[in-house]
Amino acid sequence: MKAKIGDRLVCEGQHVGDRQRVGTIIEISHSDGTPPYRVRWSDGHETYVSPGPDAHVQPASGGS
Repeated sequence: MKAKIGDRLVCEGQHVGDRQRVGTIIEISHSDGTPPYRVRWSDGHETYVSPGPDAHVQPASGGS
């Protein structure tokens, strides 16, 4: 998985009824775009994340 600052991280729920968790990547620890990422979640909290197989990156719109 590779990402850029401004991309969105989408984590799918692991159990039936769980909701998606969506956040914006605000910091990348490695220059090649690999995790961990610092993410600002839609509820305003910020955490460092090493995404698992239930997650994917949505590229920021308008990026090149």
